[in-house]
Amino acid sequence: MSTTVVVLLVLAGLSESAGRVLPLVARRPKLSPQILAGMMITGTVVEGTLVALWPLVAWIASDLVQPIIAPEAARLPGTTGLAWTPALVAPLLLAAVLAFPLLGPLLHILLVAGVGAGLAGPLAGASGLGWWPAAGCIAIAWLGLAVTFEVIRRLVARIIAGSRRPEVTV
Repeated sequence: MSTTVVVLLVLAGLSESAGRVLPLVARRPKLSPQILAGMMITGTVVEGTLVALWPLVAWIASDLVQPIIAPEAARLPGTTGLAWTPALVAPLLLAAVLAFPLLGPLLHILLVAGVGAGLAGPLAGASGLGWWPAAGCIAIAWLGLAVTFEVIRRLVARIIAGSRRPEVTV
């Protein structure tokens, strides 16, 4: 992964994290700067990791689907996976900016779908699948990652909320 791709992934993760944290800050304006910085850094790492894993999970999904959909299709020689390029990841930075709640969740979803469609071409070419099965692998990968990360976020939030409750003694 090139330095440009890593920087774009970090910026997309930071922007996506800001879109999740700023509504919380608006509801609780007395959050300490240390907690806010910790939430932003953690969110940046989590969101950046989510985006970085998308091509890998799509490649794994295509490995699982290929024998079912296109058993005669052969992988191109020398292909070992699908990877981000600056041209593919740059629209995700815009999608992350659009993740802010007031700027349009629907537009955010459409832009992420557009990036997924852009990934489908390289995946189809590298895996030997057609474009539609590759797009399905991309969609399944994104949905699986999104659900997994959302479950983890909610579990962590419950654990943190449970640890901050004062104990009642009788």
